[in-house]
Order: sequence, then C-alpha cells, then structure tokens
Amino acid sequence: MKITVSGKQMTVRQSLKDLTEKKLAKFDRFFGDDAEAIVVYSCRHDLQYIEITIQYGGTFFRSEEGADTFQTAIDQAIEALERQIRKNKTRLEKRLRTGAFEVTADEPYEEEEGEFRIRTKSFPIKPMSVEEAILQMNLLEHQFFMFRDAETNEPCVVYRRKDGDYGLIVADN
Repeated sequence: MKITVSGKQMTVRQSLKDLTEKKLAKFDRFFGDDAEAIVVYSCRHDLQYIEITIQYGGTFFRSEEGADTFQTAIDQAIEALERQIRKNKTRLEKRLRTGAFEVTADEPYEEEEGEFRIRTKSFPIKPMSVEEAILQMNLLEHQFFMFRDAETNEPCVVYRRKDGDYGLIVADN
C-alpha cells in the first residue's frame, strides 16, 4: 500500500509517520499493492485529529477521528476503518465491479469570493446504480454523493435524510 502522510498547518514528525505506516500495515491483508492511503494530521479545538482515506479498486474508505493524542486518534481511526471494511465486505464483493468508482485524488482547489470560501473538487463521474451510489456515500461517510445513473446516464445525487432514510435527486428535463 502506498501511504502519503501530511500535516495541515503543522509538520508531522518522523516517529508519527513510522507509527502510521506500522498501523496501516494491518490493512495489507484487505488490499493489494495498488491501494493508496492518504493520511492528514491536524490540530483543532484543543484536539489532535487524523483523517485517513484509503482508495482501492475505485472505492474509498474514510475515517476521521479526534483525541487528546495522535496515537489515540490513529488507533480510533484504524478501528473505525476496520469496522467499515468488515461491515461492507460482503456487499462490496457482490456489488462492486473493478473501477466502478474510479476517482482522481487531486488536491481540492480553494478560492475566496467575498465573504464566501469555495472549495472545489473535480472527479470523473462513472455510471452506477442507486444502490452502489448509496454504498459509496456510506463508505465515504458523506451526507450526499453525486453519480451518473447507469440506466438513464443522467447525473443524480443521493443523500441521507434526517429521518435516516435516503433521498434521490434527479434532473428534470
């Protein structure tokens, strides 16, 4: 697994990088050599945060945890990722096809416009079913996910509703 470690407004010590690589080695049994892990450390609100995003076969696994120490935060993030992988392993084997969610991991471009701060991300949108889009949204732990419907080839958005159900937004032509 290729691991990229960085710090947001901080420098990451070599000992922390080594600990990160040691802890992430646990996932070698789940992923092949072409898996990529992006680890970002930061400090906010008197807590130390770690964000881990693993991309493998076009699918993303993500966890963000905050704790009093980076060691505690990384342990919590690793546990959350392992739960996520185990919980979705059967569904992933049945539903995902190779390259279904292939996304480029470009750095987001941030631009200020007046009082607003705009963060832009771009990625190719692959055709998929609504169920696959919901699975991908849950794996990313996001509230919404944009995709192209495999049947109609139209752009759509799935989102998590406050009542726990899911919603689907389709274009009205």
